[in-house]
Amino acid sequence: MVIYGTALLALCHLAGIVAGDLLGRALGIPANVGGVGIAMLLLILSRLVLRRMGWLSTASESGVHYWGALYIPVVVAMAMQQNVVAALRGGPLALAAATGSVLVCGLCVAAINRAEPPPSDPSTPQPEPAHHVGNP
Repeated sequence: MVIYGTALLALCHLAGIVAGDLLGRALGIPANVGGVGIAMLLLILSRLVLRRMGWLSTASESGVHYWGALYIPVVVAMAMQQNVVAALRGGPLALAAATGSVLVCGLCVAAINRAEPPPSDPSTPQPEPAHHVGNP
């Protein structure tokens, strides 16, 4: 099976890791700062640019979309594992902060979901918008 988009993902990942290391050094932190996030942004940006230029085939675009969708949950899971280990070593205040941030994120997601209008059923006819005649 041919896997499309792997080279683009690898290039974006390497560029993101290098940029994260450089950002960490610039901030005086001996760690990669945001390298994976930078890599995802590069992947999204490069996909858009390549598609606009016509250099990305349909198969490659679907492969990049697949890798992008797979990349995010894996990276989030890896980061969460590191955060849990750090929280357990950091004591009760770190655990309280982690629990609080998870609760706040959950409440934000629930609020966003409730704020969205319900999806319309395509089988029911929708009313036509009113058109004004003359000056509005």
